[in-house]
Amino acid sequence: MAPFDVVLGCVMALLFILFSISSIARYYIKFTLFVVLSLIFATAPLPLMLFRPFDPRNALIPAALLRVSARLLGLRWTVRGIENVDDTRGAVILLNHQSGLDLYVLAVLWPLMARCTVISKRSLQYLVPFGTAAWMWGTVFIDRGAAHSARSILNKQAEAVRDHKRKLLLFPEGTRHSGDKLLPFRKGAFHVAIDAGAPIQPVVISKYHFLDAKRRRFGSGDIIITILPSISTDGVDKDNITSLVETTQSKMQEVFTRTSAETRPYPVCKEN
Repeated sequence: MAPFDVVLGCVMALLFILFSISSIARYYIKFTLFVVLSLIFATAPLPLMLFRPFDPRNALIPAALLRVSARLLGLRWTVRGIENVDDTRGAVILLNHQSGLDLYVLAVLWPLMARCTVISKRSLQYLVPFGTAAWMWGTVFIDRGAAHSARSILNKQAEAVRDHKRKLLLFPEGTRHSGDKLLPFRKGAFHVAIDAGAPIQPVVISKYHFLDAKRRRFGSGDIIITILPSISTDGVDKDNITSLVETTQSKMQEVFTRTSAETRPYPVCKEN
């Protein structure tokens, strides 16, 4: 047996032991697998994307592979409200933001919603080759530090939503968090919806009880993805956008609280 094979076998055995006995080791091993598998599965079909660049359908194969990797990490999901998706028109899709694992939620939603486009931060574009693949399936990158540039890009996306029936996916909280309350929503997505004359489509992801970054815990668990009925922007102008934001966040918070209670693990009862 070659020395390399012996070393590799020892390393794999050590990782298996650590994975079995240490929750902290399991956290880092699973997150490493998440990153590595995401990079491989998202970029492996990159040559095929060259035949139809910037087409949202380019993400369908990576999405299918990512769903497989989610299963391997012990994640299970249920999608509710599929009947609320209307592919005859564009929409602004709003999702709550908890972790990089939200990538798996996007992988679940992609085949359920036609012509999806994701808004992402500019730094992701430079994560080659993942950023290149994301660019090839139509991801729109914005520089959050350059407000004028970001507004210009979002204005163009409003045209795509209106004229090409795109589904524009955004995280209105702007940053990830693991609390029980959604963070205040930013208004950019709502301006896009009003400019496009398109509805808001809230999508709520239940809390990741299986994930605890502070205590370094990454277990197995369930995710409920709820697609809510669209919220019309007809007759809404920029003067009463605050009311639209508050209404949307209130509806999403209600569903987030309810579905998060459903996925909360039952406490283990100790026998006397």
